[in-house]
Amino acid sequence: MDPRYPVPLRPGDRVAVTAPSSGVPDVLRARLEAAIRTVESRGFEVVTGSCLYDPGHVSAPAEDRARELMTLLTDPTIRAVVPPWGGQTAIDLLPLLDWDALRAAEPTWVVGYSDMSTIITPLTMLTGVATVHGNNLMDTPYRAPEGLLTWLDIVTMTPGTTFTQLPPGRHRAHGRDDYVETPEVDTFTLDTPARWRRLDGDGDLEVTGRLIGGCIETLADVAGTPYADVPAFAAAAGDEGLLVYVEACEHDAGEICRHLHGMRLAGFFTGANAVIVGRTSAPGLPSLSQEEAVQDALGGLGVPIVAGVECGHVPPYMPIVNGARGRLVCTADRNELTQTLA
Repeated sequence: MDPRYPVPLRPGDRVAVTAPSSGVPDVLRARLEAAIRTVESRGFEVVTGSCLYDPGHVSAPAEDRARELMTLLTDPTIRAVVPPWGGQTAIDLLPLLDWDALRAAEPTWVVGYSDMSTIITPLTMLTGVATVHGNNLMDTPYRAPEGLLTWLDIVTMTPGTTFTQLPPGRHRAHGRDDYVETPEVDTFTLDTPARWRRLDGDGDLEVTGRLIGGCIETLADVAGTPYADVPAFAAAAGDEGLLVYVEACEHDAGEICRHLHGMRLAGFFTGANAVIVGRTSAPGLPSLSQEEAVQDALGGLGVPIVAGVECGHVPPYMPIVNGARGRLVCTADRNELTQTLA
């Protein structure tokens, strides 16, 4: 398997902002503008699309969102595309995108998480282009804690680069910053101790594989379709196998358990050498916690399961490159994820 990595961004390159899912209401424009200034402070030119500001559950009709995304991804002057955030129904774009044209186009970095998993994960599996599951534009002003990077760091890396991220040992347990009251906020409130933990048992772990995954709630409806054929992706990885990462946004433990069972039946964990589970603030049930939901659905895979990783909706954020080679270490005194863009 040979992923295609976009050309690293350099000062003067153009970064496009569009909303393939939910748009930005007027009350949050100040935050959007602050986030754009953060990107510009790295020397990049920011181009904003037309599908961006509608306050409804989508930024524009599906045809318009698909057309704009295709235009940006096939424009050789656009070096990266980032959404303001996720949303609910980016799935309606999948049959409208010209996948042959995307395969033929020069690779462009596409960034995001949450509902953007619906776009970036199929993009990597269907075109071979690496994508970044990482903080969206509205999160970009936050300074990464020591040990972590941001998507702005990763998109400047040359193919072949190896980088390691370590968790800071703290996370934000409840709530989010109010972007209306504090649109310029750039410092995480990390008020709760945290560490990674194995759900499959004890012992030191070091495991490798190609990285692929995303948000459970949005990928559950794509798994098993031609847009998320993980068994084919695993076959292309060959003996390397996969490191499959998943994370829950807001669905309760019963729903997540059902989603994960369905994804397993659809082959989403085929070829997994290990499963990485993002930290979540989603609720449990009286008889089922979020971690128990993961164990119920995936424990029978017989592979290591590492939970509490910073690859979800709970700050801070650890960007993961879909398609990259990964090495996961989880021991009593060290947690780290190393990625190689090769």
